[in-house]
Amino acid sequence: MTWFRARRSAEEGSSALELVIVVPVILLIFGAIALGGRIAVADLAVDSAAAEAARTASIARTQGEADSSAARAARATLANQDLDCVEGPTVAVDTSQFANAVGTPATVSATVTCRVNLSGLALPGIPGTRVITKTATSPLDTYRER
Repeated sequence: MTWFRARRSAEEGSSALELVIVVPVILLIFGAIALGGRIAVADLAVDSAAAEAARTASIARTQGEADSSAARAARATLANQDLDCVEGPTVAVDTSQFANAVGTPATVSATVTCRVNLSGLALPGIPGTRVITKTATSPLDTYRER
């Protein structure tokens, strides 16, 4: 019986030490999962915004209308998905193929860039923002007057 008491007293406090070591590791793992999730959701939202901007630009009648409607569509898509870009999203639309002759295949591409805020995650070594850029292309109607 004395051996049991001696062993028990030698191990007292070890569970507190284990807890001090394990809890920060578990918190870092949960933080990394949250970071990965936030980046994945933002990546999908920016990709969707680029696709919507390209599609909207491809059905416009003029180059000027394509630029403005694509920017509006990208901003609306990001707003619908509750993604707030730091300093707003940047939308660049390539409408150079609008000048192609009717009957010639042509495309419109849209590039959306969003700086995602990551400062809400209290993880060491994580930057405050991350830039996500996506490009999508949509065909113009080959026989539509441009």
